[in-house]
Amino acid sequence: MRIKNKLRLGFGFLFVIVLFFGAVSIFYINEISESARVILKNNYESLNFASQMRGILDNSNVPLTDSAKTAFNTQLIKQENNVTEKGETAATVALRKAFNVLNSSNVTVAQLNIALHDARLQLRRIEQLNMQAIVHKSDKAQESVKSATVFLGLVGSFTFMVLFSFSVNFPGFIADPLRALVDGIREISHKNYGQHINFNKNDEFADVATAFNDMTDRLREWENSNIAKVLSEKQRIETIIEQMEDAIVGLNEKNEVLFINTAAENVLNLNEQKVTGQPAQKFTEHNDLFKSILENHAQKPFKVAVNGKECYFQLESREIVIPNIAAKMEEITMASKSVGRVYVLKNITEFKERDEAKTNFIATISHELKTPIASIKMSLKLLKDARIGELNSQQRELLNHINEDSDRLLKITSELLDLSQAETGNIQLSFIPADPSTIVDYALNAVRFNAGQKGVELQVQTDPGLPKVHVDVEKTAWVLVNFLSNALRYSPEKGKIIIRIARKGKQVIFSVTDFGRGIDEQYQQRLFDRYFQVPTDGQSKSGSGLGLAISKDFIEAQNGKIWVESAIGEGSTFYFSLPAYNNGNR
Repeated sequence: MRIKNKLRLGFGFLFVIVLFFGAVSIFYINEISESARVILKNNYESLNFASQMRGILDNSNVPLTDSAKTAFNTQLIKQENNVTEKGETAATVALRKAFNVLNSSNVTVAQLNIALHDARLQLRRIEQLNMQAIVHKSDKAQESVKSATVFLGLVGSFTFMVLFSFSVNFPGFIADPLRALVDGIREISHKNYGQHINFNKNDEFADVATAFNDMTDRLREWENSNIAKVLSEKQRIETIIEQMEDAIVGLNEKNEVLFINTAAENVLNLNEQKVTGQPAQKFTEHNDLFKSILENHAQKPFKVAVNGKECYFQLESREIVIPNIAAKMEEITMASKSVGRVYVLKNITEFKERDEAKTNFIATISHELKTPIASIKMSLKLLKDARIGELNSQQRELLNHINEDSDRLLKITSELLDLSQAETGNIQLSFIPADPSTIVDYALNAVRFNAGQKGVELQVQTDPGLPKVHVDVEKTAWVLVNFLSNALRYSPEKGKIIIRIARKGKQVIFSVTDFGRGIDEQYQQRLFDRYFQVPTDGQSKSGSGLGLAISKDFIEAQNGKIWVESAIGEGSTFYFSLPAYNNGNR
């Protein structure tokens, strides 16, 4: 028999048992309800009518008034229509006779009193009969309730025994094969592919057992045919990782070391310890470098001595994400979960050495170029002296061009020297408390002549009560001069440049605003990169691409920040902020 039919029979049997118990319960509850209804409806109403008539007699004098007679007659008629008990008819008839006497106008007072006494007597008789009936019916109802309780108890006990037996035995019909199937799956999870299950039944469980046994046979075949290939691939991957020059460490989701190559062991000084399979915390407690790497604190290149040689490394980390096979089948391709993280220490020693060589080369060349450039400047000055000889207009124009180019070359040389200092971390700063206005005046004096030649108006806006700043005045003014030079370069003739000094919290903010064509948003993030130049239309001379990069180094070396705001057609505003200096406290 199929499981579906067995379940139908089982639950059908349960339904019949519950239906039987419910029908018996409803039958007896209906009997009890009917008994109670009879008591409440018939006898209670007779008692109520008698009580109403007694109240009329008690509250009235004889002879009765017309209203009293009418009310009494109404209740008497109701009683006459509600006679239910033996002897109640005679009492009701006698009550009617007594009322007729009370209702008559041709009787004496003595006859009225006798009729009144007789009416009270019959009312009491009616009340006694109904009270006795209520007690009798109540006893009968109680007996019915007791009988029903006993019978329902027997039926309920029988039903409970049947259901209990069913609940104990029937689940085993489903649970036992499932338990056997679960045990078989557990064996499969332990790679025991020789596990088989058998059911001596002809139902769906037998089909499941057959499919399960077929699956185990196929898994055993797959394992035998693929395990060598899997081991080979694993060994190849491990060999590739091991032979990489970069240091590589992999952690699983439990923060245990999944793999580590020799390069990583050398960098982290873990050569003499068994690392793979161990918790990472075991090593980070006494290895600050490993701890810093796992916490992603080593964002910038760092230097480590490996085998007696200084090497530079750059940390990169990647999360290991795999499909979440525990998700629903239709969501497997979308759902994913993290099972660990890989940390790669890229060996950038060669690039760092080349960078240092480049910096040293630039510093050397720049320093060596300053002497001949100074000589050229001195020769140009002598050539312009009339005592040496008069020059014609063409010669003066050539000298002016040579002078401009030598000035530009001297500026680039100075910028390269400053850049080499910044790259090597050798920026020399002389901090003193300085008035922000003094720095602005210093910068304005440097560009005022060029601004006058172009007809550009320089406006200074200063907030009142500005604190001093603790800075290197010369280098800070150099940054401001660079801002003003760029603003002059891109400002139109007869234009305007606004220099503003303001305080915001514990910072003093310097800004230079021009009203030129502005800078495209795509270039703003790279403005402070070395050698980057915003593409021009050929009408404006571009610089070396070093000024803003050096400005950033100078400002950040003084614990400040530098940034730009610009929009095409609206001009640009360059900012830098420096910490305020009050009473000797920065």
